[in-house]
Amino acid sequence: MSDHLSKDARSDNMSKIKAKDTSPEMKVRRFLYAEGLRYRLYGKLPGKPDIVFYGKKKLIFIHGCFWHLHGCDRSNIPKTNREYWEDKLKGNKKRDKENIAELNRLGWKVLVVWECEINNDFERVKSDLYNFLQK
Repeated sequence: MSDHLSKDARSDNMSKIKAKDTSPEMKVRRFLYAEGLRYRLYGKLPGKPDIVFYGKKKLIFIHGCFWHLHGCDRSNIPKTNREYWEDKLKGNKKRDKENIAELNRLGWKVLVVWECEINNDFERVKSDLYNFLQK
């Protein structure tokens, strides 16, 4: 199956996808800040966590469902160039698992928040964040 976009158009499309300051990430950060919680961004730790609470030794990853192969409706593997995407996305998922294991080994508590959870049930996400940070 061929792509409906030209190679240049696809490349342009992909280049616009942000790695930092995404909408879901900003929503979580605004909530935490409004709650009076102060944090650091993009810690220099395995997996480059999005939000880090060094004093509590806790960190948060905000994962995009597609890029981290969540398993929800937003995480379908593209039909075009399927082998490439399967390898890429499964590699991301494997690396995530390894990074979290390493962080746990180093004594860090880790919370992963998914893009679909933020978009579909932010009230529950806020409760999860609050509970994670208060323990």
